[in-house]
Amino acid sequence: MRSAIVPPFLLRRLSLLRTDAPPAVQAAARNTLLHDRALRHELREGEPAPPTAPGRPGMRPPTSVAPKGPNRTIGDAAGKETTPGTVVRHEGADPSDDVTVNEAYDGLGATYTLYAEVFQRDSIDGSGLPLNATVHYGHNYDNAFWDGQQMVFGDGDGEVFGRFTASLSVIGHELTHGVTQYTAGLEYQNQPGALNESVSDVFGALVEQYAKKQSVTDATWLIGEGLFTPAVQGRALRSMIAPGTAYDDDVLGKDPQPDHMDGYVNTRADNGGVHYNSGIPNRAFAVAAVELGGYAWDHVGLVWYDTLTGGTLTTKSRFAGFASATVRAAAKRFGAGSDQEVAVRKGWETVGITPAESAGSSSTKKKSAKKK
Repeated sequence: MRSAIVPPFLLRRLSLLRTDAPPAVQAAARNTLLHDRALRHELREGEPAPPTAPGRPGMRPPTSVAPKGPNRTIGDAAGKETTPGTVVRHEGADPSDDVTVNEAYDGLGATYTLYAEVFQRDSIDGSGLPLNATVHYGHNYDNAFWDGQQMVFGDGDGEVFGRFTASLSVIGHELTHGVTQYTAGLEYQNQPGALNESVSDVFGALVEQYAKKQSVTDATWLIGEGLFTPAVQGRALRSMIAPGTAYDDDVLGKDPQPDHMDGYVNTRADNGGVHYNSGIPNRAFAVAAVELGGYAWDHVGLVWYDTLTGGTLTTKSRFAGFASATVRAAAKRFGAGSDQEVAVRKGWETVGITPAESAGSSSTKKKSAKKK
């Protein structure tokens, strides 16, 4: 599976001749769209599928050894649309004079650290997969993506988007597509695809929060903060705590993400609305985390990780099934009727989804837990 951080609907808007975007921005967006579409077409037409976890979809790969530390390699495409490019930094080497190289290197490391220290996972595949990235990809390329095996970063057009290594949440987001690839394997279409996107936003946010040691109240809950240039009226690509509020700009338009099932977007575009509707489960996670306080990776983050890697999801899991799985995971890890289970349930109910009861749950237990 290949995924990119900037939604196609945003690039499409920038590419339209009737917009107020400068001609260079229109050309960059148009070229990025054509490039992304070509890569997706190649995969559909028989390119080798990316590696997945052994066994059936959803099965966690073996993790019999403790995480050993990251193995990072950064390549420079020097403006070409090729990977991996010329190696410019490898694991343990001194920092480069190129800030883009160092941001990519540090972002890969921060993502590895979250998964290793909080979830005891050794890299993306759980078995020490080397973390490779290519920077300076293409000319004014307005995106960053996980190609099934490595990270790729464009430099942006310089007027709407800056360099794509500047946002730690973006790096964590894209690498988490790899984790999903090796675990639940959620297909990238409709509700499973929106869950795939949301899971990446969740762990992208956790990578940033863990690196900065931010509590749920200190966190911005923004995905892609730092990508926009100062000319854009917007803070980030998405807001998890308040979907639909990340940007409101004359050129980009207004953030279209719904924050509730009442606003669910039915569309054939964007792989069935994966970047639109991911705002719904995003808000469920953020609400649950804020309800519990403290650090999100200590409670709801563990629940989402258990759900993603526990083997209970299918590639076609939808919102309701995923919500019920998180409630069960919360009950299993923290106890039926625990504050954590109550908070997870509240998160989903806030966005219009009612999870099924977990084993051992009862309204009495939930009410008593809430009073503690």
